[in-house]
Amino acid sequence: MIKRRQQVSGQAEAEYTADVALAAQFDDLLAQARSAEQVFREAQARAAAISELYPLAIRLDAALTDAMRAAYAARRAEIGPRGYDDWIYRRKAMAKSAVHAWTDEAERLLTLRETHRLTGVPPRPRTDLPDSSAVTNVPA
Repeated sequence: MIKRRQQVSGQAEAEYTADVALAAQFDDLLAQARSAEQVFREAQARAAAISELYPLAIRLDAALTDAMRAAYAARRAEIGPRGYDDWIYRRKAMAKSAVHAWTDEAERLLTLRETHRLTGVPPRPRTDLPDSSAVTNVPA
């Protein structure tokens, strides 16, 4: 007896549709991340104050996060809606070269974001001090 293929659930179809929509924005989100990084690096090069660098660093972190999430969504969309319900189907689909490419891109962006969080984000500027005693990074 041949079994019918299981139908995709409504929830899986909804998640797939959301992932396809997010994956379609990947190029724009990646361009925003590149722009945010360029602005942040230019501010670093001119030795901008921490009060200026901090919001730029947070903006870069958010842009990298959005681009990374879009890449992971593109990977899930490349697998297809059955991959949300059927782990065997998902596992087999992970062997496709297109899925590998999206996985590599998403993990590259994840690594960039984590490296930025560990080394690139300056300390939050202190706002609880009077203006005359602003905190500097140079010890007295």
